[in-house]
Amino acid sequence: MKKIILSLICLVAVACVPPPASAPASRVDTAALGRKIWANECGGSVQGLVSWNAGEAFPSLGIGHFIWFPAGVQEPFAESFPGFVRYARACGVNVPAYFDGAAPWANKRVFMADRSGRADAMRRWLASHLEIQVRYIMARSRAALPAMARQSHNPRAVTQRYQALAATTQGMYCLVDYVNFKGEGTKTSERYRGQGWGLLQVLEEMQGLPQGRAATAEFSRAAGVVLRRRVANSPAERGENRWLAGWLNRCATYR
Repeated sequence: MKKIILSLICLVAVACVPPPASAPASRVDTAALGRKIWANECGGSVQGLVSWNAGEAFPSLGIGHFIWFPAGVQEPFAESFPGFVRYARACGVNVPAYFDGAAPWANKRVFMADRSGRADAMRRWLASHLEIQVRYIMARSRAALPAMARQSHNPRAVTQRYQALAATTQGMYCLVDYVNFKGEGTKTSERYRGQGWGLLQVLEEMQGLPQGRAATAEFSRAAGVVLRRRVANSPAERGENRWLAGWLNRCATYR
């Protein structure tokens, strides 16, 4: 599974700001949501909280695999770990000084050879600060909504559907996991025959303005429609049909 933070392109403000007044009251269980994200991204392991994936020029930290660039590294992704550090401190959390600056390892070889204990210290801190990571992930998700609404042909419905989902633990899981899975749907480069397959397209595909479990069930259905459409529109040589069953199984977890 790709990183939540790679997929969410809007930068969150460092202040701890509550949801808009127009949004329904949130009933998100941050501990339960955190366990879901941790299981998806790190297999629920403490070891996975600081890792370096093959082929990448940076380590990933936390339950959301927030990326952290070593000195001199430039990538087309939003570096998210420094933003998490700023967010946590703005929320009054005491973050160790060794989380500041550039990542302390120049490359994966140096990371794997490090016996200083720094990575384990980071893992312990991250494992004991689950809630602030979840709050950061949710804040970044909410910060992405205006860009999606601006691109939508039905911005009011998209916003209302998003807010209904964001009000519950399962609904927020749908929003976060699908962006991890297939992106926000705002990039024009992510289209087949002019049709995208990201979160924006799923929100547009939803019918009505359902609430609660009805909203997550409708999200699951709409996601299946969008992904089937992607496969139907995809170039034949990509053979995307071989992935569809797995994609639909994932969508079934959104109900």
